[in-house]
Amino acid sequence: MEAKRKTTFGAWLATFVLCYFFWILLTGSFAWQELVVGAVVSAGVALFSARWFVHEHPYWFFGKHLFILIWYCVAIFPWELLKANWDMAKRSLKPGKLDINPGIIRVPVDVPTEYGKTMLANSITLTPGTITMDIDERLGQTWYYIHWIDVQELDREAAGETIKGRMEKWIRRIWQ
Repeated sequence: MEAKRKTTFGAWLATFVLCYFFWILLTGSFAWQELVVGAVVSAGVALFSARWFVHEHPYWFFGKHLFILIWYCVAIFPWELLKANWDMAKRSLKPGKLDINPGIIRVPVDVPTEYGKTMLANSITLTPGTITMDIDERLGQTWYYIHWIDVQELDREAAGETIKGRMEKWIRRIWQ
């Protein structure tokens, strides 16, 4: 049985600051009531989740990694989401025959951490037309099995580039 990991003050503080930052970002309010509630909620979330969220070096994420994450959430992912939605809208609104070629394809992934692999799999699943069905990690290589609504490419590398777009590169920068 694995020993229970203790929550250090540094891990709690780092998790609290990150949660509080996203609270302010998502609410968009600087009213004192919102800030107080956000601080209480963030403190509670940090208290219960810091031991799983922060493994080592609690302040590592603050700095360039945080700014890259914000850029990814504000610009990169919304752009990929917009492109996928536009493609799905064109397919849906095309009169006559539905232009799809569904299939499951295995694509290689090069993201170093579990957080990054999870973030990429979720980003792929959130873009319309693709669903990450499974993650296979064998012999030091990671593969995603992705259901793609319109398989345009059978070569795994090329298909991976089409599906992942710029997301993998930016997620790798966040979690390296």
